[in-house]
Amino acid sequence: MLNWQQILTKPTLVQSGLLINGNWEVDRKKIKVLNPFDNSIIAEVAEATNEDIDNAINSASAAFLSWKNTLAKTRAKVLCKWFDLMLENVEDLAKIMTLENGKPLVESQAEIYYAASYLEWYAEECNRSDSSIIPANQSMQKIMVIKQPVGVCAAISPWNFPSAMLARKVAPAIAAGCSIIVRPSSQTPLSALAFAKLALEAGLPAGVLNILTGDSTLIASELCKSDIVRKLSFTGSTEVGIDLYRKSAATMKRISLELGGNAPFIVFADANINKAVEGLTNNKFRNSGQTCICANRVFIANSIADDFIALLKNEVSQLKIGNGMDIQNNIGPLINQKAIEYTRALINDAVTKGAKLISGGESLGGNFFAPTILANCNSNMRIFHEEIFAPVIAIYNFHSDSEAIELANDTQYGLASYFYTNDTGRIFAMAEQLEYGMVGINTGAISAANIPFGGIKHSGLGREGGHSGLDEYLDLKYICLKLN
Repeated sequence: MLNWQQILTKPTLVQSGLLINGNWEVDRKKIKVLNPFDNSIIAEVAEATNEDIDNAINSASAAFLSWKNTLAKTRAKVLCKWFDLMLENVEDLAKIMTLENGKPLVESQAEIYYAASYLEWYAEECNRSDSSIIPANQSMQKIMVIKQPVGVCAAISPWNFPSAMLARKVAPAIAAGCSIIVRPSSQTPLSALAFAKLALEAGLPAGVLNILTGDSTLIASELCKSDIVRKLSFTGSTEVGIDLYRKSAATMKRISLELGGNAPFIVFADANINKAVEGLTNNKFRNSGQTCICANRVFIANSIADDFIALLKNEVSQLKIGNGMDIQNNIGPLINQKAIEYTRALINDAVTKGAKLISGGESLGGNFFAPTILANCNSNMRIFHEEIFAPVIAIYNFHSDSEAIELANDTQYGLASYFYTNDTGRIFAMAEQLEYGMVGINTGAISAANIPFGGIKHSGLGREGGHSGLDEYLDLKYICLKLN
């Protein structure tokens, strides 16, 4: 295992225990945490038992009774202090993330800033969860609406953005006055534990945030069936999301799901091709393509397809692959060998069904896979219907706007979409017809404007795929006052 004293300025950020009621529970069976770069063991963390899960739930329940009555400005101060601590420890937090996730260090640093921004944002938002008075239907009545915290919440966060997705769930819950139990991915638990360590240093009371590492099925099942847990937030696969939805039905929990993505990336003939190539490269290869909102199906107008592919091939050839701890590298390893095998299967299926391999297409040893471009793809291929989650670009040609829309919307997913055009009329037409929760537009004057577009399809529930902000963790209570 690593000697964290030699790597980090603040090695105490690396924790190995469960966080329950403000205490680190270490004396448990251990789970190995591997570095995707070389599969070496970098740490071991505790595995939660049924008793630990019960204790975490009871701890969160007890903490909620006092935290819900804490002044909004007091909650805001804790979140602000937490934000400051995140910024003070950016370098260490980024190194922890890169070592357990594999993404390039510069991406990890950016994610820490991104994660911290949620703490700052919701520190300000918790002061704005005010009540209102609405018109009554009788003269001697006043109807008020007040907002109250939902209660004990649970969050299950993914390995691909182990800090940002965690902060995105935890910050609004705590700002709203809820307590929360988190189950981070067993592949990247260290980022979550470091995040929680800073929470305690910021003054977050014991039990308001609890971290359970270990068996995902066991922890998720217990959280779902608990009557005490009133809300569940999950980011991950559609299959798991459906299962959690089903398991939570008996206790009528609030559910927020950000599930899989199959984002279209459309380039029209009038677009700036150079900008589109640059945008696609940045979008697709972030985190080695292991991103739910990255481009999955790339649709290029037939008249510019050859020029686009030539430019793209040249751009991709300049990417540097290797250890994420080396700041010269753009692309790190995939998370594990299972991801490598899945990527091979998708490419083999596509090539067998007529796709043309432009570049890449092979593993490079260990968990590394070459950036890949496939042309002449069609809707009969697995790669059209399944989330790629790898550094693979699948290109499809189209002849008309209507064909592009039909192809783009031909999926069960509805998380994010992107298109490039300089036609003002087309901008509004496409924004209205693309059935996705987020639409990214790029013209010669507008650079990748993200537009909240309403939740459509099962993985695009609400703004940004299931995350509606502070109100997600607040109940509205209508109060009718009869005036004498």
